[in-house]
Amino acid sequence: MKAWSEFAAVQPQLASFGAALLARPPSYLATVRNDGTPRVHPVTPIVSQDGLFVFMESTSPKGRDLLERGHYAMHNGVPDTDGTGGEFSVSGIGRRVDDYAIRAMAEQAASYDPAEAYILFELLVHEARCNGYGDVELPERRRWRAD
Repeated sequence: MKAWSEFAAVQPQLASFGAALLARPPSYLATVRNDGTPRVHPVTPIVSQDGLFVFMESTSPKGRDLLERGHYAMHNGVPDTDGTGGEFSVSGIGRRVDDYAIRAMAEQAASYDPAEAYILFELLVHEARCNGYGDVELPERRRWRAD
């Protein structure tokens, strides 16, 4: 697993493409329930030069899933059936962040004002991929996996 910053350092075009799509809410975060079935949640991810983050309520089922099992997948929202703008997905492990400095950085980078009661997760990257249709300009490399 790699931090978003590490992924962006080795695949800047793919990371930039993904960051632009994830910046248009909502994105959809999939987690794994206790019984192994998937759960999907709309989220507003935060992509900064330091990482990929999501804030959430402390009682959120997605937070419990991440704390207990860790695995996630996320896909940007697509505005229509033509796939306008392209698609980006990322998967890996989410970990709770309790460090005040990292939280302050994520709050600063957020497109909204996270509630003080929200908890923060960093989403580490195992795999990232993109796809596009029509005149969507794609990065040279369309799929990346961490070593």
